[in-house]
Amino acid sequence: MTYNYDDRSLFVPPSAQDHIQGVLNAAVVFVMYGDYECFQSANAYRLVKVAQQQLSTSFGENNLGFIFRHFPQERNHASHRAAEAAEAAAAQGRFWQMHEMLFIHQQDLGDGYLVEYANRLGLDISKFLQDLSSRVYVDRINADVKSGLQSGVKAAPALFINGIRYLDRWTIGKIMTAIVAASD
Repeated sequence: MTYNYDDRSLFVPPSAQDHIQGVLNAAVVFVMYGDYECFQSANAYRLVKVAQQQLSTSFGENNLGFIFRHFPQERNHASHRAAEAAEAAAAQGRFWQMHEMLFIHQQDLGDGYLVEYANRLGLDISKFLQDLSSRVYVDRINADVKSGLQSGVKAAPALFINGIRYLDRWTIGKIMTAIVAASD
């Protein structure tokens, strides 16, 4: 396996295979590696959402792309199952809705809760349960983790802006400054 030892560049570039809000060819593309059970990941995601809102009202919606990649904690069953639930929802066209639900309810990620969230989103529960029990999306999640490791990610959250690792403080002001710098 090849690794990016400078820990500053995104090893696997954004592609249509990723879950994206916005467009791939936006002036600024965020790639976030996150874990649904991690409070810091939830906070980072909230900051990115604020940045998206500020940019879309100021500059139009095509100036920012946001990609989420899974980076669940090692040996944590709930983190992995939540990522699988997000992928099972994605198969039914509801990734971002499940993504949002998982961050909102990150204290409650047991299997029963995941089914409840799927039901709230109007998913085909039979298909959802079949996908979870068959572990259909484990390879997809493992590919996200591998790409994170190749980019020097050791823990979630990790954020890349236009392919460069964001290492500054996680505040809206600092992130907006980084966005402006990346778009020049």
